[in-house]
Amino acid sequence: MGHARVAAAVAVWYLRAVAFVNFLSAVWVSLGQDMRRHNQENLFTPYLLTAGFASGVFTAFLAVTMRRRKRAAWILNLGLSGAFLGLLALALAVLPEIRRYPQNWVSLALTAVFVAALLAGRREFYAKGDRANPRLAAAVGAGGLLGASLLAALLVTVTNRAAAPAAFWERWRYGTLRLVSVAADEYRVPGIAPPTWVDVAVNVLSTALVLAVLYAAFRSRRAVDPLTGDDEKRLRELLERHGGRDSLGYFALRREKSVCWSPTGKAAVAYRVVGGVSLASGDPLGDPEAWPGAIVPWLAEARAHGWLPAVMGASEEAGTVYARHGLDALELGDEAIVEVAEFTLEGRAMRTVRQAYNRVRRAGYTVRVRRHEDIRAAEMADLLRRADDWRDGATERGFSMALGRLGDPEDGRCVLLECHDAHGELRALLSFVPWGPHGLSLDLMRRDRDSDNGLIEFMVIELLRRAREIRITQVSLNFAMFRSVFERGARLGAGPVLRLWRSLLSFFSRWWQIESLYRANAKYRPIWEPRFLLFEKTADLPRIGLASARAEGFLEIREIRGIRGSRR
Repeated sequence: MGHARVAAAVAVWYLRAVAFVNFLSAVWVSLGQDMRRHNQENLFTPYLLTAGFASGVFTAFLAVTMRRRKRAAWILNLGLSGAFLGLLALALAVLPEIRRYPQNWVSLALTAVFVAALLAGRREFYAKGDRANPRLAAAVGAGGLLGASLLAALLVTVTNRAAAPAAFWERWRYGTLRLVSVAADEYRVPGIAPPTWVDVAVNVLSTALVLAVLYAAFRSRRAVDPLTGDDEKRLRELLERHGGRDSLGYFALRREKSVCWSPTGKAAVAYRVVGGVSLASGDPLGDPEAWPGAIVPWLAEARAHGWLPAVMGASEEAGTVYARHGLDALELGDEAIVEVAEFTLEGRAMRTVRQAYNRVRRAGYTVRVRRHEDIRAAEMADLLRRADDWRDGATERGFSMALGRLGDPEDGRCVLLECHDAHGELRALLSFVPWGPHGLSLDLMRRDRDSDNGLIEFMVIELLRRAREIRITQVSLNFAMFRSVFERGARLGAGPVLRLWRSLLSFFSRWWQIESLYRANAKYRPIWEPRFLLFEKTADLPRIGLASARAEGFLEIREIRGIRGSRR
């Protein structure tokens, strides 16, 4: 298997090198001219080396898909390069004038090495595509070619400089020829004389169409089966036995997630596939001794489909286990956990919080704390309508640290806080999911935008003061990204790099509320528990970040408020 991995790497690096030379020749005029002259006079160059920008894009795309071990990309490369190698070998065998040029022998050798690497590394290209890919690629190709050819014909029509313009059919034919062959025989199409930039634009359109078809043909399977009723039942059983280990465990019950079970059924990894990333969240559920039994099949499934495995918000204990299976870790921030027995409003350090709490209380606000199962269906329906009215935007945000539903009959042990003003009008809602038998984890925050400031803080303090009524000993609040940077960067003696990093985060907090979320958590004087992002390769981080943003429901960068900031 070691030799196969090396051979696969050789094939990928060949495509990368060819893409680089293609891009280089596109901007280095003399190099590009020499390569094209060799290609035209001697007829052959190494596989995919055509000295053009479009070829560079095409080859780079193939290099990316091959690095992701896509089986379809391997088949395409083997078919094209094998046919090219056979044609080149035949030409060298029967055409003496071709044999005179040593470049053609170099071309033959390089192409043969690439084909040999493909064959030797065939077992490394195992990632399956979606079964619908061939039909989708055909549809994209047919529809894209029709649309692109009409657009090309329109460009030619608008910019045509010929004295006697040709008929529309001829202009359409000209544009289609440029799309499929990069060059059209202008002498056979009298009455067509577009400027050079139109021909270039049509060629770029052709490249985009080819890439769209290839993307459709090579895309990973987009989804797997979501949670079944049996899966959810088994997960709830694991939560009953081991739910106290991780404050994020209950969020594994989001029903768009999928699950990988250990062979014994004692552990599971819940995940969702987003943009080719298999995104798990929190720790695996169940017995830590059985975690590896669930992690291994999850990683195997990700590799079989060409997905990037990633975990958001793992604890240090789970991160250590994931690291043993090849994942690297990056600290995202800290989770704020308040121990009810240790929380107090007394003391000088809590003076500001105490004053804000008393101000809201004097204004006549009151808080009602109930389990969801104690709320009548009609009343819950009314609360849901109010919560929807207060939602910030049409998209329901949250994934790793949000349940994504409210008022479901299966979530009866969740806790709802309702805040009413002095006139009895509902002004805010907080919902918490169970964290083991004696803990809660913040799920949802909604409030009337016309209500007084400090209402959410008032409700949280009321929960902490009255937690014994519902037998709660610990509460997990919001997640503070890069908390340690803000804390250490403000200390005396902080280094220049740390101070610069803190300054940058403070600047971006104007839009993303990174620092304000940390400050909002810190006022409760919580215990900070670090949470980690786990991944295989650093180069995958941008793609994982994009998938995480999509999963959390952040459609625009300016809306990002931190992992749990979506609950506001």
